[in-house]
Amino acid sequence: MEIRQYRESDVQRMCEIWNEVVEEGIAFPQEEPLTEKTGAGFFSSQSYCGVAEEAGRLYGLYILHPNNVGRCGHICNASYAVSSESRGRHIGERLVLDCIRQAKRLGFGVLQFNAVVESNIHARHLYERIGFKQLGTIPKGFRMKDGHFENICPYYYEL
Repeated sequence: MEIRQYRESDVQRMCEIWNEVVEEGIAFPQEEPLTEKTGAGFFSSQSYCGVAEEAGRLYGLYILHPNNVGRCGHICNASYAVSSESRGRHIGERLVLDCIRQAKRLGFGVLQFNAVVESNIHARHLYERIGFKQLGTIPKGFRMKDGHFENICPYYYEL
């Protein structure tokens, strides 16, 4: 499997994977699915987008962008999406590690995750294994698809 920068020809499949996570309603704050048109604009507006490709098929992606502006512009943020058909193959780990490399290359100093859902134990274990530090817990910071609220755990990693 190769992790590489996305191409315009990847956008349709990237939208499918992204929308699958949005529709699950348990990890991403977004509620509206991307169309190929809105997805093209969304992905092109990021500082970097990486995709996981094997045998000509995409199985995951990440977006990387500043978390804030000005005096906090050295802090970046990222989101990761892996297709349900390929979860458990450590694609997420490869995406996170590539994201760290790209963030350093782009001159960011810190990678921060604002809203990791507390019950997303697979992501949390991965981040902690890589060396991310949890900043605390925000009670009821995420509204799940079914309407109940769960805690979120911000994380950071010094690049």
